[in-house]
Amino acid sequence: MAFTAKDVQALRERTGVGMMECKKALAATDGDMEKAIEVLREKGLAAAAKKSGRIAAEGVVLAMVDDATKVGVVIEVNSETDFVAKNEKFMEFVTSCAKTVAANKPADVDALMKLPAVGMNGTVEEELRDKILTIGENMKIRRFAYAEGTVETYVHGGGRIGVMVSFDTDVAGKDGFEAYAKDVAMQIAAINPLYLDEAAVPADVIAHEKEILKAQIANDEKLKNKPAQIIEKMVDGRINKYFKENCLMDQAFVKNGDQSVAQYTAETAKALGGSIKVTGFVRYEKGEGLEKREDNFADEVASMMK
Repeated sequence: MAFTAKDVQALRERTGVGMMECKKALAATDGDMEKAIEVLREKGLAAAAKKSGRIAAEGVVLAMVDDATKVGVVIEVNSETDFVAKNEKFMEFVTSCAKTVAANKPADVDALMKLPAVGMNGTVEEELRDKILTIGENMKIRRFAYAEGTVETYVHGGGRIGVMVSFDTDVAGKDGFEAYAKDVAMQIAAINPLYLDEAAVPADVIAHEKEILKAQIANDEKLKNKPAQIIEKMVDGRINKYFKENCLMDQAFVKNGDQSVAQYTAETAKALGGSIKVTGFVRYEKGEGLEKREDNFADEVASMMK
């Protein structure tokens, strides 16, 4: 019995298993849908599908520089509960994912899933499915980023926040650079800048901020009748304040509020006898922007006791 692409799609909808596995199952059972479902269940694939509907908004963010490739990686892998983040097998899997990214530099999560997982037996997709079955929770690789060159990483709060910062410098090997780089990474974790510097802020964002500030002034009885050039100066002053709050290099340095991160960078470069430029950063916070499952614990306990 032959089967069509529609059959593959139908099997995928019924089981939630990937297209390739569905195709293989139908080929192995001569297109018999029910038998194909059995094959997928026997392989343990269809069981994972049931869990894939559950919200995974906990988990962990890992940031690391891979020893083998010297590539920096930050990755977020989600699970349903934060208990899983303390599971050794789960953490081994997340570390393997990061190393796989470092070794292969995949374009996106889909490309990562197809790669052999570093230090493990199967592909990343197969290992993920295995973890879902053995740990009994839905899990999902959400996102990752990587960087080459001089990179510093920092993980805060046991995997709640992960930061990766890139530098262009000729003093990376000098004593004192690593402490400086770690400070910058910790600054990003703590203060959460939106942009690297003023040049990185999109023009439309600045225009939007100016509109808001002008509207605020227009609604202020004491300010609205001031001359246009004065209002313009006030708007510029407040835009500078926006840069100081939202741009990493303009922010007051957490360990010394009297200098900006840019001044701290220049001071370190001078002390080490070279140049340092922060060229970019990535900051992931676990579960940001994801819908979290609202569980009523009391109801859950009551239903278990019935």
